Amino acid sequence: MKINYNKINTLDDLHTQVQLLKVDYTQRGIMLKQDAKHYVSQFTLGNIIKKYATPSGFLKFDEKTNISSKIMGIVLPLLLNKTIFRGSGFITKAVATLVSGKVGQSLDGEHLSGIFNAVKSIFTKKNNKKEVAFVDYGIPPDSETY
Repeated sequence: MKINYNKINTLDDLHTQVQLLKVDYTQRGIMLKQDAKHYVSQFTLGNIIKKYATPSGFLKFDEKTNISSKIMGIVLPLLLNKTIFRGSGFITKAVATLVSGKVGQSLDGEHLSGIFNAVKSIFTKKNNKKEVAFVDYGIPPDSETY
């Protein structure tokens, strides 16, 4: 705020200007506190979880960095070699590691949530009860015989 010192001619003008500066000082202090709180709240744990833990962006910071696919690219070969290919030879394990590593890297949060929903739908009961339709006996509701 620029002060025009040419407007200050009397002592009352000076006191008015001082009061205006004090008000401006307190308003700017309040605005700075609010802006600082807003800035810090962006980096709280809850806000970070809301931002990055959505099904479409599950552990995906940007389009190139996808942590879930990198983790699956490492964990899936280890899991398969310890369980399914336990007694297999070296070549079989190497091929399985290469293939499952590539498959694991192609998986992201959307694929994982889709697989989870597909498996969940197998185990949930389907409710095939049909709703009973309205039975019309042919008598109009505003009839005297009703």
